[in-house]
Amino acid sequence: MSAIFTVDPRSGVPLYLQVIEQVKRHVALGSLAPGEQLPTVKALALDLTINPNTVARAYRDLERDGVIETSPGRGSFVSSNGSSANAHRAIDDVADSILNNAIREVKNLGLDRAQVTATFERQLDRWFPIGEQK
Repeated sequence: MSAIFTVDPRSGVPLYLQVIEQVKRHVALGSLAPGEQLPTVKALALDLTINPNTVARAYRDLERDGVIETSPGRGSFVSSNGSSANAHRAIDDVADSILNNAIREVKNLGLDRAQVTATFERQLDRWFPIGEQK
């Protein structure tokens, strides 16, 4: 299972945040089901060639957010309590992160707020035409 997770040390995003975002994304998409066991801290750290403390921090934050549950001696599992609410929160978190990265990128290109707003509205209209359901 750990093959579904990857990290990019050159991305500028802290590794533990990359792990958190990927777990949330997989929960939101349903590719990690409620009750499904996550790789152990050690196994995921070895697979990603990162420090186990980085994975442990990500797992602690995910547990704090209610995305996973950890049972000493058993491992970490996708939370089954309020899984629908957790999935929606995970979707919101992932969407927020994606939009944050996109806005940072266009700001780095030198666009001002009005240009970003116009570009966003143009893309919003493209993907969500007015009058279209959902």
